[in-house]
Amino acid sequence: MKDPDMMGFTTQAIHAGLEQTNYGEVSVPIYQTSTFSFINAQDGAEKFSGKKKGYIYTRMGNPTIEALEKCVATLEHGYAALGTSSGMSAVTTLYMTFLGAGMHLISTDAVYGPSRSVLERDFSRFGVEYSFVDTTKPEKIEQAIQDKTKMLYIETPANPTITLTDIEACAKIAHRHGIVLAVDNTFCSPYLQNPLELGADVVLHSLTKFINGHADIVGGIIVAKEKELFEEIRKVLFYMGGTMDPHQAWLVLRGVRTLPLRVDRAQENALRIAQFLLDHPKVDWVTYPGLDCHPQYELAKKQMKGSGSMISFGVKKGLEGGKTVMNNVQLVTLAVSLGGIESLIQHPASMTHAAMSRKEREKAHITDELIRLSVGCENVDDLIRDLDQALNKI
Repeated sequence: MKDPDMMGFTTQAIHAGLEQTNYGEVSVPIYQTSTFSFINAQDGAEKFSGKKKGYIYTRMGNPTIEALEKCVATLEHGYAALGTSSGMSAVTTLYMTFLGAGMHLISTDAVYGPSRSVLERDFSRFGVEYSFVDTTKPEKIEQAIQDKTKMLYIETPANPTITLTDIEACAKIAHRHGIVLAVDNTFCSPYLQNPLELGADVVLHSLTKFINGHADIVGGIIVAKEKELFEEIRKVLFYMGGTMDPHQAWLVLRGVRTLPLRVDRAQENALRIAQFLLDHPKVDWVTYPGLDCHPQYELAKKQMKGSGSMISFGVKKGLEGGKTVMNNVQLVTLAVSLGGIESLIQHPASMTHAAMSRKEREKAHITDELIRLSVGCENVDDLIRDLDQALNKI
């Protein structure tokens, strides 16, 4: 295979990870095995010690999983990647790697619900401390830093508010204080944003979303910028056991090959829908990075290569208005998750973030009227008609 750095993104998405083949296969095979045999005792000893490359046990490496890891690492311009059993496995692996008793993390206030809850309910039991702040304002991050702060964990665009955090500014702050900067890049995918290129140390994805794109697997991935960080994370992942399954990896590899095509279509639809919502009498506000009314519109143009297909908007009559829309959509699917070929809609206040207190939700700008829409690849006119009839029932 030619140098992937010399290829465009679409070519990389189709070909990266196919360097090693046994029979000239075009599709990476599923190596559905738990363990791998050794030629002799010496071969086994050298592989276990790291002196010799090779496979030992699927939890510690597998050719199918490795092909996916190489592909995503290439797309994110990282040193190497680690596939995980779920997006939350990627999150908790990072927490386990860089946090411990008496250590402190700073994170985006409107971060993915479970990424926050696992700190509040579980890591706190082991003495980990945390601060959730409005990371759209760098001064808030500076104010939250303590001597024991070890990680700055941001999500941009944020879930579900679709607000943006300046990755480059965060990198400068983090590195000035010797803090690891990790970025959840799920909402953009590597096609629209590359945090490592903007100074981040680690990037992670829920593969369930855009990278796979077909709502048929759960998975995650971590990409490290440098070898040293990669090795630290790798040891924790292998011992904690949150690794990926070969069949899971094969399905994601199939999905990632069409990532640019799917994202292009979905974000084209999203811009049309955002403009429609902006003018709808039952909608109070719309947050979409492709609209010049977005508070970080200029930042979006600076750090993103497209506006994506995630929209949040507020409807009349707050909580009841949100429920009314949820109960009346017909084509758009009422479901959590995002980034697939199908359009999905959900109401955070009554669904994904219902466990948060109203005070904490409002502090993070997750208001009662907020609806999150993941725009898919359907005919856009069909989607607009469906949203219109549901909104008109408020």
